[in-house]
Amino acid sequence: MDPWRLVPFVGVHLGCLGVLWTGTSGFAVLLAVTMYISRMFFITAFYHRYFAHRAFESSRLLRFVFAVLGCTAGQRGPLWWASHHRQHHIHSDTELDPHSPQTDSFWFSHLVWFLTRDAFSIRWAQIGDLRKVRELVWLERVDWLPLVAVAGLCFYIGDWAAVAHPEWQTHGWQTLVWGFFVSTTALYHATYTINSLAHRFGRRRFDTPDHSRNNAALALLTLGEGWHNNHHRYPGAARQGFYWWELDLSYLGLRLLQMLGLVWNLRPVPRKIIEAGRSRR
Repeated sequence: MDPWRLVPFVGVHLGCLGVLWTGTSGFAVLLAVTMYISRMFFITAFYHRYFAHRAFESSRLLRFVFAVLGCTAGQRGPLWWASHHRQHHIHSDTELDPHSPQTDSFWFSHLVWFLTRDAFSIRWAQIGDLRKVRELVWLERVDWLPLVAVAGLCFYIGDWAAVAHPEWQTHGWQTLVWGFFVSTTALYHATYTINSLAHRFGRRRFDTPDHSRNNAALALLTLGEGWHNNHHRYPGAARQGFYWWELDLSYLGLRLLQMLGLVWNLRPVPRKIIEAGRSRR
């Protein structure tokens, strides 16, 4: 394992123990939930559906904003994330897949893989469309800055609330622990379940060449990413819940951004795929 990645990763987990000293409050828990949901959306909608799959379009400025927001989730920069995810789709559940529970252990596919030296570098060959975007290349060098800024923001919110609203019974250290450490740890593992659990447990609507599964529980936990067999059938779609009964909150968020004129040309699922899958409900 690479110590430069292992130490901060373990540190975020150990930070959760701070709840033993700071205690809790309704406000701190609400902040943790808010930080979890917002940053999960930044990963699923921006890192995954845009940078990895180009499932919609936006302006260059907004794409950079999306990239910065994605960095707040602590999953490195958009180029690293997209390059490894594209490698996963090209070689899904084979020896060349970076994180397959079919060829490696559950824990390796869940979290060990990205802590290794082999996974440290960006797979530049997979991102020819992104590697020439100078601001994204620059962001990869400082991808930790937005994460640190979020930690500072969480502390500031609690520090402000302690003075402005003492009845909320919170303070800076408490909101730092809950809003940053607890929510980031939960965000890590919820994201990782798609690599590990969604290739083992669930239903297969489509006969894809991998072992991807649709899992409603994981879809709820990850704002729609759990419809993973759907996704492997047609990765380029902006939605992963292909049918009205498959809740995809990330897609609903993208639809809202489309209504606001911030994104456009959300790529649909081809009708023939929808019809083929409908018979296998």
